[in-house]
Amino acid sequence: MKLILPVEVASEISPHLPPSVAVVRVDSEGNLDGDATDAEVYLSWFNLKVTTLHKVLAVSPALRWHHAPNAGVDRFLTPTYLERDLILTNGAGVHAIPIAESVIGYMLAHTKRLSELYALQAEHHWKSHFAIQELKGATLLIIGAGGIGQEIALRARAFGMRILGSRRRPEPLPHFDKVVGADEWRSLLPEADYVVIATPLTPETKGSLDEAALRLMRPHAYLINIARGAIVEEPALLKALSENWIAGAALDTLITEPLPPDSPFWSLPNVLITPHCSAHSPKVAERSLALFLDNLQRYRSGIALRNVVDKRVGY
Repeated sequence: MKLILPVEVASEISPHLPPSVAVVRVDSEGNLDGDATDAEVYLSWFNLKVTTLHKVLAVSPALRWHHAPNAGVDRFLTPTYLERDLILTNGAGVHAIPIAESVIGYMLAHTKRLSELYALQAEHHWKSHFAIQELKGATLLIIGAGGIGQEIALRARAFGMRILGSRRRPEPLPHFDKVVGADEWRSLLPEADYVVIATPLTPETKGSLDEAALRLMRPHAYLINIARGAIVEEPALLKALSENWIAGAALDTLITEPLPPDSPFWSLPNVLITPHCSAHSPKVAERSLALFLDNLQRYRSGIALRNVVDKRVGY
């Protein structure tokens, strides 16, 4: 058996492979250090370019399984990719802990008004009587109660929050007070103090948080997006934030990344912009490699793989 491994982690994976498994390394531009025509398995790495993916596909006609460490794989599902009969697995679960911790951080930063406190410290100004709130008793709506959403709920429950969620197949879940179907979350917006977007980007979710949805939110509600920028209609969100339909937003992901310097989102006082870093943690790479190696053992043993993506729905 032959694997195609990214140069970034090939040296870490190779010691865990049996002698019968051969390796071809590929760099970020799609250049390989050997013959990949008989390679069956391809492990890509973070920040994979679609052009690199297509180059790998072109030189590996025997490829059967592609594992991507990313949770969201929507950008890989191009017509060229879908022409191939590939098993695609993703990294769902490996990013859940740092993202969930980031979401709690965004909520605390908002409710405890940390940006204002940092500004006052910089000005050497002591100010009393802040209208600082608590998370306890607040209602959190998680749009997308998958692995990441469930990790968020676990931590939010510890703060005493009421937690609502939505998912494609609604069912009772630990730490959630209520879970509805993927097309029912709009009915919960008027109840939410915090709204977290944690759903994959699909044709159904693209642009789903539109002006009508934003107008259903409470004036004091706070929006957090750690999923994909294209799930939100950005002109509508810009209007909602500028005209104070909602209290503010923490945006870890936007349609155009990096966010252009002239974007009006940078200057809004009620917005926190983070550079798509909510998932960052040194432990993510460790979990990613462990998941791939476990799946590789499953593949070689003919056992069902973990995290198989339904390419028709995009996750």
